[in-house]
Amino acid sequence: MFDFFKKKKQVEVKAPATGEVVDLSRVSDPTFGQKMLGDGFAVIPSVGEIYAPVDAEVAMVFDTGHACGLKTEDGMEILIHIGIDTVQMKGQGFEPQVKVGDKVSAGTLLIKVDLDQVKEAGYDIITPVIFSNQANFKFDGPVLFGNVNHGDQILSLTKAN
Repeated sequence: MFDFFKKKKQVEVKAPATGEVVDLSRVSDPTFGQKMLGDGFAVIPSVGEIYAPVDAEVAMVFDTGHACGLKTEDGMEILIHIGIDTVQMKGQGFEPQVKVGDKVSAGTLLIKVDLDQVKEAGYDIITPVIFSNQANFKFDGPVLFGNVNHGDQILSLTKAN
């Protein structure tokens, strides 16, 4: 069949936390802020609950609970990293709610985090959300920056052919 008859698959990306969505350039860690791992956005959470931004399978959950990776049916890979250098907390303050292999829907609770404990330990709570294979997907318009509730649509992506 002709390629132009194929329907493009659009993925709606939801806010993974209640808080403020900001540009990755606001992340102090250059690995994230300079997009070394891929493009995306960051959230400064005001509530200690991190949710799946898309329907996906849990591909990775760090033992320390500070980060997880998701993979969509279309192959989109997403890394959610709660805070900067929070791996140093060795899991204190983080409670993963999912495990590798779990199928999740957008809005499924992934990780609970005690934001006050993270701040008291001296770490930044900014949470990068990275599309590590973003070259395979096209951003359809700008990210919706500003205050959001978890589950608000903030971005659309289309799979590149």
